[in-house]
Amino acid sequence: MPMPGSCEDVTSGSAARSEEGPAFVLSRGVVLLFAVACGAAVANVYFSQPLLVTMGHDLAMSPALVGSVVTLTHVGYGVGLFFLVPLGDVADRRRLVVAQLLLLVAALAVVAAARTAALLLAGMAAVGLLSVVTQTLVAFAASLAPPAERGRVVGLVTGGVVIGILLARTASGLLADLAGWRSVYLASASLTALLALVLHRVLPRHSDTPPAALRYGQLLRSTITLFARERLLRLRALFGLLIFAAFSTLWSSVALPLSEAPYFLSHSAIGALGLIGVAGALAATAAGRLNDRGLSRRTTGIALALLVASWLPLSFTRGSLWALAVGVVLLDLAVQAVHVTNQTLIHALHPDAGSRLIGGYMVFYSVGSATGAVAATSLYSVAGWGAVCALGAAFSCVGLVLWACTRHSAPDAAARPSSRTQP
Repeated sequence: MPMPGSCEDVTSGSAARSEEGPAFVLSRGVVLLFAVACGAAVANVYFSQPLLVTMGHDLAMSPALVGSVVTLTHVGYGVGLFFLVPLGDVADRRRLVVAQLLLLVAALAVVAAARTAALLLAGMAAVGLLSVVTQTLVAFAASLAPPAERGRVVGLVTGGVVIGILLARTASGLLADLAGWRSVYLASASLTALLALVLHRVLPRHSDTPPAALRYGQLLRSTITLFARERLLRLRALFGLLIFAAFSTLWSSVALPLSEAPYFLSHSAIGALGLIGVAGALAATAAGRLNDRGLSRRTTGIALALLVASWLPLSFTRGSLWALAVGVVLLDLAVQAVHVTNQTLIHALHPDAGSRLIGGYMVFYSVGSATGAVAATSLYSVAGWGAVCALGAAFSCVGLVLWACTRHSAPDAAARPSSRTQP
């Protein structure tokens, strides 16, 4: 028996809606707007990392309390992935996106105006919670894209997410140097308010996919049910956990060897390393097009092999910045390629449940990111950079072995009309 709002219902609903008027055209400009909005929203989760010392000094916070700024932001983000993102399947996505962005503006204003540690921490938790609008936007863009172009659209929009993550630390560091750490959140609040206005005017008032008729409790339970039913979703969620554990292993710890001998690089110079990673993230948008051609399984295997290979040049970071640059490009290219493929495939399983699928998948992303960050920073203090690279390579190898063991037994897509991936 099909789920409420299953593919059969979506097909008939779409047909009925098409008789009411012309379908919304997802132009390249609108896709770019989605990418910019996603990058701007997710960047709020990472702005604080270069600012912790300054924040702590300004508000007289202990080192342990300062560290909880990042922790609470990520906890808020994880909570939002499960409790807020699924709302995109039962609510008007345009109104939901605009409402979350406006609430995010308020949360950013609270952080910028905070005069006590308690207010700052509450504001950062709210910022993390509301920044999951990024995933609502990804699911929205995927639902608006024609099935034959969904991979390309998801690739471009997800590229904006990765670029936002990579450039957040650079932007916040430079802006804080110019006008103080509070200016970072004031600038972000202004940009977010502008994006809310533009998206309110540009996004369609109605979606071709009608909302599911589910109460909130049923909605959350159905997210778990989807994982129980769909083997592909579970497999791709595991890939997501492993690649983001590797991604976080690098990006949470790379500043440590670069701030020591022989480099002694400044925070701004270390933050500029994100610009190199953007090259890899942009190159990986091609993964979406490959998925549209039915090459998702092959793309995943090649990307995971590149992820493993990236740790070889990264292991020479202490002796060569060129080796570091090559490793960063390879790693970001590989992670982005797998991530785009994952999201395209899982959305095709149940287009009517796109928000639940992507929100649930991203919970695994959060677990992987947290695992990589905690393990890498702890390992560096005990065994150095070589051990960190070994850890990242281990996460990557597990992903490649998992792909090799399942590439023939697990199809890349369910036998549904919406999917164009290889059998």
